[in-house]
Amino acid sequence: MTSIRSPQQLGDALRAARKQLGLTQPQLALAAGVGVRFIVDLEAGKPTLRLENVLRVIDALGGEIQLSGLPSATAEDQHQGSDHGA
Repeated sequence: MTSIRSPQQLGDALRAARKQLGLTQPQLALAAGVGVRFIVDLEAGKPTLRLENVLRVIDALGGEIQLSGLPSATAEDQHQGSDHGA
């Protein structure tokens, strides 16, 4: 598992995964349903990209995000959705 602590580290890891799979940036963009510019920016470590699209790219590469070092969510927390106040 790769530890990611910055947008640049995420971009580097995703670029390496793409290349290992033998995909071009346009091929990955098509598979993830995003634009080529998004892939370029993601691999460059741009910090302001839309999380939903980042997750789509990770999924298209066959990966997933796992959080470590954080308290585990309980079943009750998962059913409530978000912690936004009313």
